Amino acid sequence: MIDAESDSVRDSVKDYYGKVLQSRDDLQNWACVSRSKTSLKHIDDAMALVHPDVEARYYGCGWVIPDVLENMKILDLGSGSGRDCFILSKLAGETGHVIGLDMTDEQLDMAKKYIEYHTTTFGYKKPNVNFVKGFIEKITDAGLSEDFFDIVISNCVLNMTPDKRAVFQETSKVLKVGGELYFSDVFCDRVLDPEVRKHAVMWGEGFAGAFNWDTLVALSEETGFSRPRLTNAKPVIIEKDEFKKILGDAKFCAATYRLFKMPTKTMEPTNVVYNGRITGKPKALVFDHRHTFKTQDIVSVDGELATILSSSRFCDAFDIQPPATRPCCTGGCPDTRSNDPFEFLVKREAEGNLPEPACCGKKSD
Repeated sequence: MIDAESDSVRDSVKDYYGKVLQSRDDLQNWACVSRSKTSLKHIDDAMALVHPDVEARYYGCGWVIPDVLENMKILDLGSGSGRDCFILSKLAGETGHVIGLDMTDEQLDMAKKYIEYHTTTFGYKKPNVNFVKGFIEKITDAGLSEDFFDIVISNCVLNMTPDKRAVFQETSKVLKVGGELYFSDVFCDRVLDPEVRKHAVMWGEGFAGAFNWDTLVALSEETGFSRPRLTNAKPVIIEKDEFKKILGDAKFCAATYRLFKMPTKTMEPTNVVYNGRITGKPKALVFDHRHTFKTQDIVSVDGELATILSSSRFCDAFDIQPPATRPCCTGGCPDTRSNDPFEFLVKREAEGNLPEPACCGKKSD
C-alpha cells in the first residue's frame, strides 16, 4: 500500500518530469551521462535509429541494455519517452515484446507518438512495443501479468519512490522464475537526513531517494531475488553549490545491478563453460564485475551463480559440467561487500582502474 509520503513524492516527481523538464538539458545536476556509443555494432545501430525527439527527453542515469534479448518479453519500469524501450524492441526482434510502464501523461504521449515511426524504421509489420500508464509500486494493477516477463529493466527510476519494497515485490511477481531485474540507479554512501528526503527538487534530481547498499541487499533477500551483482559503477559529481549545501558530505554514485528471481532449490557449486553463442560476444561474456567468461574456459562457480545460469535465458549459452572439485577462487572469494558500489570504486581507484582479475578458470582441452 502506498502511504501519504509516497503519494506526495510520486505527485512531485510526476509534475517534475511531466511539466518542469522539457528536455534533459533542464536537469540541474546530471547524475551521470549514459554512454552514446558501445563496443557492439548491433547495439550502436539500434541506438542510432531512435528518433531525436525521444532521445532529447531521455533522463536515464546508466546502461540497461543487457545481453540475450532476442524473442524476450521485457518490461521497462518508468519508461519515460521510450528511448530504452525502442532500443530494446529493435534488439528483441519482431517476435520479442517490450512494454513501457510510466505514470506521466506527457512522457507517455511522447513515447506513443513514435511507436509507428520506430515500427517502420525497424522494418516490422506490426509494433512489438506498447506503453501502459501505471505506478511502479503497483505493476499488476496496471494489468500486467504475473510470471510473464523474462527481463525487467529500470533506468534511474527506482530512486524516485520511497516504497522500494513494493516495487521489488511487484517486480518479482511479474518475472518468470529465472527472470532478471536489470537496473541502473543512484546510490548514496549513507542514509540521508529527513530534511533532504522532504526536498522536492532532490527527489526530482534523483538524490533524496538514492539507494544504499544495505537496503538493496535486504530487499533482494526479502523478495526472492539473488544477491545483487554489480556490473559497473561511476561517481556522481555534485555540481551546484546549492545542492552541496543540502546534501552535505554525502557521496553518490551511479551503479548498475542484475538480480535474478531464484528457483526454490539452489544447485551445488559446479563448473560451467561459455560456448560463445550470445550475439556480439563470441569470445567472452562479461557477466558482472567479478565474472568474465571466456569462450571454452572451464570456470568454477558457486551454487547461486550455477542456478542463475541454468534457470535463466542464459542457459543455452553455458554448458553445465559435473560439480566443481574445488571451490571457486581457491584463495577465498570476495564477500558480498565487493558488490557495494563504493567499495568497488575505492578498489578500482587503488588498482589504477585496472579490470578485475578473472575468478578461477582454466582452458578446457
